[in-house]
Amino acid sequence: MKKDAADAVGMVKALKERALDLGASDIFLSAGSKPSCRINNKTIFFDDEPAVTNALLEFYLMAQLGAENQGVLKDRTEYDFAISSEDSGKRFRANVFWQMGGLSIVFRYIPEVVPSFEQLNLPNQIKKALEYKNGLVLVTGAMGSGKSTTLASLVDLINKQQHKHIVTIEDPIEFIHHNELSLIEQRELEIHTKDFSKAIRSCLRQAADVILVGELRNLETIQAAITAAETGALVLGTLHTNGATGAVNRLIDVFPPDQQNQIRTQLADVMRCVVWQTLLPLKNENKRVAAFEILFQNYAVSSLIRDNKTFQLDSIIETGQMDGMVSMKKTIEWLLSNDLITQEVAHRTLPQDFSAPSLTGK
Repeated sequence: MKKDAADAVGMVKALKERALDLGASDIFLSAGSKPSCRINNKTIFFDDEPAVTNALLEFYLMAQLGAENQGVLKDRTEYDFAISSEDSGKRFRANVFWQMGGLSIVFRYIPEVVPSFEQLNLPNQIKKALEYKNGLVLVTGAMGSGKSTTLASLVDLINKQQHKHIVTIEDPIEFIHHNELSLIEQRELEIHTKDFSKAIRSCLRQAADVILVGELRNLETIQAAITAAETGALVLGTLHTNGATGAVNRLIDVFPPDQQNQIRTQLADVMRCVVWQTLLPLKNENKRVAAFEILFQNYAVSSLIRDNKTFQLDSIIETGQMDGMVSMKKTIEWLLSNDLITQEVAHRTLPQDFSAPSLTGK
């Protein structure tokens, strides 16, 4: 049994290393299918490898989850965990789930060192978000758009430049931070806390200056994050939405109708910055480039949120360059004018604006 588990670990490790050598962001091991990986948002099969077996994945999980978690998949249909390779130091976020053919595991590679603003090509004005002493800062976008990496870079910058107490609440812990000027304490769902919202509320008694919430996924978590932002902490979080306006609406709409006026008032006071990001394929390279939309709080933004006129926020973003704002449309225009992306990509990203003269170049 031990030999089978050790062999399984070795086989999975070899597949992960092969995928990383090809520049993959994700590795897919699905019982009944050949191993595959995602490279620049395309799923590529390893055609020269045999199909993954359910036994291989069971033995691998037996070795990695430990005795205390051996039966976790008997009680659940999916399970998240993070793992570091003892010899290489490489770290992965993993999701295990059941599907028709048996078990599947998806690995997401997490770089050992948090990428810097310069390495990520993040807009410099996002650093303005770190000047706030309290409030809510959101990074939003589709799955796989780099939200967690952007937040990790923000936390790293605070750690290097400010004397703060930072608490992260993640599912699972992804980037590992080490104390520099700040004290950083990282908590993982199910291991260090049972509930996002309770962990956020506990941060207030832990004297946290900065709270990172891996995902604002439900009403209780969002309410706790808003309360923490009101109470005096700077709360950083992610949402799976497109557009800065969409993010604001999502926070409001998750609440029952009779609570939404109160939430609008609270958000108008605590919302500091919303960053929408997406990754687009470069025109002449097998790589991707990040595109951003950025909304910062000002008097007009707060008034529109409070007065239930969020549909006008896009206009504020378009004219808010002096406050550091930029619309996704302007970003796409810049990428097109510099011949970095194709018009087809622009159309897929902003179909409603594709016919505009500035986008078509006519």
